[in-house]
Amino acid sequence: MQFGVGFFPVLDPAEKGASQWYDESLRLAVRAEELGYEHVQVVEHYFTAYGGYSPDPVTFLTAVAARTRRIRVTTGAVVPAFTHPVQLAGKLAMLDNLSHGRLDVGFGRAFLPEEFAAFGVPMSESRARFAEGVEASRRLWTEEEVVWSGTFAQFGPVTMLPRPYQRPHPPIFVASTTSAESCAAAGRAGYHLQVVPTVTSREGLQEMLAAYRHERVAAGHGPGRIQLKYTCYLAEDAAEALAAGRRWEQNYIEKMTGAIASWATTTSADYPGYEQLIDKVRRYDFDASLAGHKVLAGNPGQVREQLAVVADWFGRDVTVCLQVNPGGTTEAEAERTLRLFADEVAPHVVTGPADALTGR
Repeated sequence: MQFGVGFFPVLDPAEKGASQWYDESLRLAVRAEELGYEHVQVVEHYFTAYGGYSPDPVTFLTAVAARTRRIRVTTGAVVPAFTHPVQLAGKLAMLDNLSHGRLDVGFGRAFLPEEFAAFGVPMSESRARFAEGVEASRRLWTEEEVVWSGTFAQFGPVTMLPRPYQRPHPPIFVASTTSAESCAAAGRAGYHLQVVPTVTSREGLQEMLAAYRHERVAAGHGPGRIQLKYTCYLAEDAAEALAAGRRWEQNYIEKMTGAIASWATTTSADYPGYEQLIDKVRRYDFDASLAGHKVLAGNPGQVREQLAVVADWFGRDVTVCLQVNPGGTTEAEAERTLRLFADEVAPHVVTGPADALTGR
């Protein structure tokens, strides 16, 4: 098991200004490198307190790359549906060069109706735009004189500059929520995987990962890299950590409920069942989530026990991405979590095979 740090700003200007959040998060990213974490990851969202401080992961990760030398920088994820593939592939290739080959590219579909409306993109095109954007980016990175005649973009012949630092291209991750078939497709294509355990059952996630691993190996690609995203509340005093968990998880639910409100009157064949998302989110229970190991919280010994279960359920070869500054968490508290985890949790967690951990 390896560990990274994820940034998902679930707060609004009344709680903390954007520049303050950026400054604190950048210092935490530098601290994460000093403590030996594997990657820094950030989301793409717009408009609302549910991630809205991060409309462009590439900008944030460029600032991280300029302040660090070793840690990998990961989009978690960029949304091809909202950006022309020439622009998306170009700015990602630029970041790969600026970071000297430390970029991992996570692609996602997005799911908030207001974001699609703002870009003038029908949600019914989500899946197709995602697939086209990923493939167009891959070709722009690996081929010259590319001619693209897609459904949503047409261009060429063009040769992308700069060429990616990593050859043939930066590692590609696919973000998946609940679909075993999408995980299987990612495996067949030789891509890596990003998943969020909070949005599906343990059994469902196990099915997703099994499909991914089977199809990737069957297609001749060998082991892939799997990133699991968890919020982490850690303190020497377990009661303090649990109190923080209850507070900031409730904040997350409130912010997410506001962001997804329009799903109450929205349906899309590309998002089956999402019209029930609000009710599902409102039923969130912190204690049940903790018991189900969907959130990491407690003292170092308790979190070590949780991660032992996670490794048993999902595999010793996974990389766990930790969110340590949710909501209005202070920088000091987040830094303490990073340090405690690096000193008292990570060294005691079982690791997986070297080929599974280092394969790019």
